[in-house]
Amino acid sequence: MSEQNFFSLKGQTAIVTGGGQGIGEGIVRRLAAAGARVAVLDLKLDLARSVAESTGGVAVECDVSSASSVEKAVGEVRRQLGPIDILVNNAGIAGRTVPLTELNEKDLDQVYAVNLKGVFLTCKAVIDEMLERKYGRIVNVASIAGKEGNPTLIPYSATKAAVICLTKSLAKEVAGKGDITVNSIAPAVVQTKILDNVSKTTLDYMLSKIPMGRTGRIEEIAALVHFLASKESSFTTGQCYDISGGRATY
Repeated sequence: MSEQNFFSLKGQTAIVTGGGQGIGEGIVRRLAAAGARVAVLDLKLDLARSVAESTGGVAVECDVSSASSVEKAVGEVRRQLGPIDILVNNAGIAGRTVPLTELNEKDLDQVYAVNLKGVFLTCKAVIDEMLERKYGRIVNVASIAGKEGNPTLIPYSATKAAVICLTKSLAKEVAGKGDITVNSIAPAVVQTKILDNVSKTTLDYMLSKIPMGRTGRIEEIAALVHFLASKESSFTTGQCYDISGGRATY
């Protein structure tokens, strides 16, 4: 029996938003290692270039909260790499970790613009093409906070909950219209630079809720995304996959 190359992404084009660092960078490296041509989209072009140069991909500046920026970036990816097979919506911000009484309207608007509006805009930018070609994989990075709700992280938790529901809704819209799947993942706290902006009290709370007693690793998140981005995930759609060290209660 000949050796099988499972989960190969050879010949496919992938977009990873927020791919210049952290979880996004890990996802870029994993997809590229599987054979994909990866476009690294990031607001910080220097970070995107660094990752793209080391993975054989392309770097594209993109503000996911801006429709014009998203449309321009996706058009540039098509120009350089061809039709888009995979979209990974990873870009996100935590916002301020303070109680509701200390939040203001701007705090909510900033987190919403990136975490939810950004996912909406990028999905909208690629879905027509996927429907036309009758193939596509969309993976949205949500959070366990979107299922459990973390205190002092109300805008973040609320927008990640919305990402989970957006995922389920879009998956049902496109189901049966070709081999197109839309899934999300819900990581618990992962050791990345985003934690630099999270208070120790909030971080200790999140860690206390994880039965495994540790943070997740970027490589673990990237492995799950890889499966959901592959052709082998063809009967998996509209789901939110927990990767939480046992934290999730549903």
